Amino acid sequence: MTPGQCRAARAWIQISQDELAKAAKVGVSTVRDFEVGKRTPIAATLAAMKAALEAWGVRFVNSDDSDSLGVLYSEPEKDAAADA
Repeated sequence: MTPGQCRAARAWIQISQDELAKAAKVGVSTVRDFEVGKRTPIAATLAAMKAALEAWGVRFVNSDDSDSLGVLYSEPEKDAAADA
């Protein structure tokens, strides 16, 4: 997940940095700093952020063939916000 994908995913599902941080159990500054490219979180933290977004129905697209990145969305099977 890139910083741009993270921002796009949050925008698509209309959640704040605070909400993502809470769901991923990370600090708000971690989300904020990652999204502006100030720092890259350790692998476990990045994985937790990605998993939280995926629980909300976000899917990340990384196409090696065309160097394309993107974000897809499908309705989650359960209410991810209730699990946060």
